Amino acid sequence: MSFESRITRIPRPYEPERAADAAALFTGLSDNTARLVAGTGGSSPYLLGLMQKEADWLAGAFHDPEAALDAALAVVRALEADALAVELRRAKRRIAALTALADLGGVWPLEKVTGALSDFAAAAVDVCLRRLVAAEINRGKIPSLGIEDAEVAGGMIALAMGKMGAGELNYSSDIDLIMLFDESRFDEDSYFDARAAFIRVTRKMTSILSDVTADGYVFRTDLRLRPDASVTPVCLSTLAAEHYYESVGRTWERAAYIKANPCAGDIKAGAAFLETLRPFVWRKHLDFAAIQDAHDMRLKIRDHKGLHGPLVLEGHNMKLGRGGIREIEFFTQTRQLIAGGRNPALRVRQTREGLQELARAEWIPQEVADTLYDHYVFHRTVEHRVQMINDQQTHALPTTPEGFDRLAALMGYETAALRAELVQRIEEVHTLTEGFFAPGEAKPLDDFGAEIVQRWMDYPAFRSDRAVEIFKRLRPEILSRLKEAAKPDEALLQFDAFLKGLPAGVQLFSLFEANPQLNQLIVDICATAPALAQYLSRNADVFDMVISGGFFSEWPGAEKLTKRLERAMREARDYEDKLNMARRFMKEWHFRVGVHHLRGLITAVEAGREYADLAEAVIAGLWPLVLEDFSAKHGNPPGRGAVVLGMGSLGAARLNSASDLDLIMIYDAEGVEASEGRRPLATRAYYARLTQALVTAVTVPMSDGRLYEVDMRLRPSGRQGPVATSFTAFQDYQRNEAWTWEHLALTRARPVAGNMELGAEVEAFRRVLLAEKSKGGSVLADVSEMRSRIAAAKAPQGDWDAKIGAGRLQDVELIAQTAALCAGSDARLVSEQIAAGVASGWFNAADEAALCRAAALFWQLQASARLLTGGVLKPEDLGEGGRRFILRETGYENIEALRQAMAEAAQEADAVVTRLLG
Repeated sequence: MSFESRITRIPRPYEPERAADAAALFTGLSDNTARLVAGTGGSSPYLLGLMQKEADWLAGAFHDPEAALDAALAVVRALEADALAVELRRAKRRIAALTALADLGGVWPLEKVTGALSDFAAAAVDVCLRRLVAAEINRGKIPSLGIEDAEVAGGMIALAMGKMGAGELNYSSDIDLIMLFDESRFDEDSYFDARAAFIRVTRKMTSILSDVTADGYVFRTDLRLRPDASVTPVCLSTLAAEHYYESVGRTWERAAYIKANPCAGDIKAGAAFLETLRPFVWRKHLDFAAIQDAHDMRLKIRDHKGLHGPLVLEGHNMKLGRGGIREIEFFTQTRQLIAGGRNPALRVRQTREGLQELARAEWIPQEVADTLYDHYVFHRTVEHRVQMINDQQTHALPTTPEGFDRLAALMGYETAALRAELVQRIEEVHTLTEGFFAPGEAKPLDDFGAEIVQRWMDYPAFRSDRAVEIFKRLRPEILSRLKEAAKPDEALLQFDAFLKGLPAGVQLFSLFEANPQLNQLIVDICATAPALAQYLSRNADVFDMVISGGFFSEWPGAEKLTKRLERAMREARDYEDKLNMARRFMKEWHFRVGVHHLRGLITAVEAGREYADLAEAVIAGLWPLVLEDFSAKHGNPPGRGAVVLGMGSLGAARLNSASDLDLIMIYDAEGVEASEGRRPLATRAYYARLTQALVTAVTVPMSDGRLYEVDMRLRPSGRQGPVATSFTAFQDYQRNEAWTWEHLALTRARPVAGNMELGAEVEAFRRVLLAEKSKGGSVLADVSEMRSRIAAAKAPQGDWDAKIGAGRLQDVELIAQTAALCAGSDARLVSEQIAAGVASGWFNAADEAALCRAAALFWQLQASARLLTGGVLKPEDLGEGGRRFILRETGYENIEALRQAMAEAAQEADAVVTRLLG
């Protein structure tokens, strides 16, 4: 029979219209089995043999192939121990033949084909484990286990790796397994007996599946992916495996675990083990160093297999060669490794799901995901047809014209068309993936900054050869951008300080190499904001946020930020990990606000609100975590619980990049005298220690730094008072004992966390109290005295101090709070408090204009100074980039004009404040 006539009988791969009428198709096939055999026999002796052996079973299976598959798998799962060797081979013949015909007939898509083969492999492994462990238990070889434990293989776990783990097995795949057992089921006396029994079970299972008999084999079984395979037993404890991965696990092992799936034995224990490995596989930071690891791995494979050189179709390896299956898998898995620690949606096993999730997360364009998966389906189909011919574990295209004719017949193509399509698809895969992996060549250097550049190799960031290698490729581009800065030498010096402060370089340099847009960002920061550059040296991981999506999207606000933080902390394993997660979250969003302000995307006023939103979200997000941890030890809070008040700048919702947080805690125990828990505490001690626990959670230095400094001196009686105050005592104190400065502080108080019903009552009391105290006759005298004492205690740090000094920010805020108190206003913002003074008749329009002008100008300067330097402005020390930023923010043409405006604004505001206070 000619190849041309065979082509008319064998459809192209999966055709949805055929799948819609699968029963009719297979009925037709069963009516003319001889014709089908003739059509495929010349191309696939292996498939012909399967059909001849299982013709009767296939004839029945054709009527409902999916039901036939399910029934065959059910038979496998019910096999008894003495039937395993024979019946698993029979099941393999049937399922392989059915799957191949459904594939060739265009009835099942690739996912169903590979899924059917993978499901059979899992069923075969599982039945072997359960029956063999049962035999060991019956022989008394596994102490402390009963026969009922055999249903979960006595805690034995088979982790399916690679294509089996992803449900993507091909016709002649090995199955890659890691065999483990749950050591927690056994005490010290029984552990070694159990371990020996599980090793025996593993060897027997491997023999049953892999030995070639007169009936063939089931699956070649590869156990070499286990930890340190050359020296470890074929089955080891989950604890031993966990220790290995924590200490010496490598990038290729992390990549392997993307597809890991507990397929047999104790599935629950297998899932728990994978959860323990989550931090190993999915790193908390974007891991661009994985790109270099994957690239090196690709080169080693090509070197080992001799796969370098131009494309030649004869003998081309569809899996490992140029533009092959492995390229698509590496491309997908490497990006999953990079970002999966931050985005749980990327932690999927199948190639199709991986590409689609990467597109959804905007790591790759949707069209790239679709194109690569289309090529993946075609490549895998070619691989399957090659393997169908003689059941060979091969990925190589034919080497003869006759071989290509045979493959074309099985593919439903004419030979010339198949060859052309192979070339086109292979080259497109190569084009789409190679640029991601292969680093470019370094450009030649000129002499710019040669003396400074020379000392870089002595910095800690360059301790590893790999860091040096990556940075040498980056250096020309970075130096070129530094030369384009307004003051190149200044920018270079700041970049030098940035590099000097880095504790390590590989991860960051890999990140920069994979994301060239970051080169310009770090140059901009170094040329403008030394304090931000220094911050980056200590917290380089915040760059993750720039490239992980949403960095330039709309600001979410405090409520949404709180929810995002809570979601992020749910990913953490324990209390300490959650606190570190909160620190990473805060640093990334804090960095975002700074960059947006630096680049003019937001104003100083907007930056102040965003910093305050972030601080509020952190406190609100941490509060339930701290409360849960504290309650587990000492019981639930007595009474109604507590509310955290933000005071000062946090209460006014305006922070700068270096602000600390003023907090006080108020509780309502409703008369309850003590908590009820494992270690109960008296009510007052309970809330005092709860407050300290919250402050510690915020301030304690951890591996990811600290969150904020916290100041609680605004609580009743200041340092002498308890750190938490009952609502009743708070009301009594504010009415009868508080000083005027404490009432001024209350003008900016705001509930930010805790029991918000109690918070609403505190807010209602605040409003009533301010109305009551507005009638006090000594307020202005008290404020005047306070202003004098502040001026005597702390002098301004030069002409450019925006905060301290007559008519400057602190002075204007003081008179604004006084206006709110005297007017009995609940306003918290400076501008609104000044407006309340106007409404009460204390200010006139000119006063308002002078105070608001000073407040706006000095806030711009204060916010900018903290961002650029972390301290007071000194224009002569800023550098050209910093000076330009300050002028852009304030709207003045030059520094001298700004200096003059500051002096005038302070003088006008000082005159108003002095007059108002008498």
